Amino acid sequence: MHSIGATARASGLTVSALRFYDAAGVLTPATVDPHTGYRWYAAHQLRAARLLAGLRRVGLPLAEITEAVRALPDVEVARRLLDVHLLRLVDGLADARRELSRIHALLDAEENRVTMTTTRVTVDAADAARALTAVRFAVGSDPETPALAGVQVEVTADTVRFAATDRFRLAYAELTPTAVDGPPVSVLLPGTFIDGVRSQLDRNPQAELTLGRDRVEGAAPGWRIAVEPLDVDFPDYRALLPARGADGRREFAVDAAALRRALEPGRAPLVVREHLGVTHPVAVLAATDGGTVECVDEAAWQAAPDRHVAVNREFLLQAVEAAGGGQLVLDLDGPIQPLAVRLPDDDRSCSLLMPIRH
Repeated sequence: MHSIGATARASGLTVSALRFYDAAGVLTPATVDPHTGYRWYAAHQLRAARLLAGLRRVGLPLAEITEAVRALPDVEVARRLLDVHLLRLVDGLADARRELSRIHALLDAEENRVTMTTTRVTVDAADAARALTAVRFAVGSDPETPALAGVQVEVTADTVRFAATDRFRLAYAELTPTAVDGPPVSVLLPGTFIDGVRSQLDRNPQAELTLGRDRVEGAAPGWRIAVEPLDVDFPDYRALLPARGADGRREFAVDAAALRRALEPGRAPLVVREHLGVTHPVAVLAATDGGTVECVDEAAWQAAPDRHVAVNREFLLQAVEAAGGGQLVLDLDGPIQPLAVRLPDDDRSCSLLMPIRH
């Protein structure tokens, strides 16, 4: 028999920890002196105490520590719990990294608010019209999420990127500016400003955007539109963007006009889902053996949900329209991955539609 002090020294646990695990029913001593209350542990309990100490150090929850210790000498229970816990830690680390990235973005935005001066960007009007059209449809309209009610514009020395999302779809587009005068800047533009500027871009070959903390302006000879930017933080969307040039994409070329026809009511198989009390039509897409994409019905989706990608049909039609027609590429990377809609061999713009699970 080993005293509680000896057991503590041999296992790496403290005396107070052993008392706690006794009270919790995890590791009760072999015997307790009825007169002094002193705890004594059997030799085999030293091994249990060492295991308990290790499980405690890696952060295993108390209930799982209890299960592992009580199962001894069956060590497979502890191995299974450790495998599950490792996956939990890996997922938690990924979540933490995403959150840290978001926090850094918030800190960058805060720093920009303090140090930002006006940045003037000259853009080709046709390029700007293409980029704004590619993202405008994804702007949110929910008054409870004002951060999604605009288009984020990010300017560096050689790139202007626009992004918009309403949580159910994400659209981004890039262009190369003619000139940039000022530091890198990130500003959230109201949807009304985007609409106003877009309506004027066919009047001139070039346009100028002036971006500041308290004022944004679009202008060219004959017109000028100025508003205050939205004073809210746009969500960090970069983690969702498909990697450029990534291998393994399941890419399918489609004709935009043919896809629009296939999605028309009466042509597309009737599949609907309800969200927040509203019924929405769903487009269920499947890749054929011939390398094309077809719309399938509820029965086909139900029979093989892992082989199909389902999205809101109206959102898909809007994304196709925003892409500008002609040939498109759909990335069908599985039922839980966003559906990407983009132009062939062109990573300057893309729409991502959140999948609908069967």
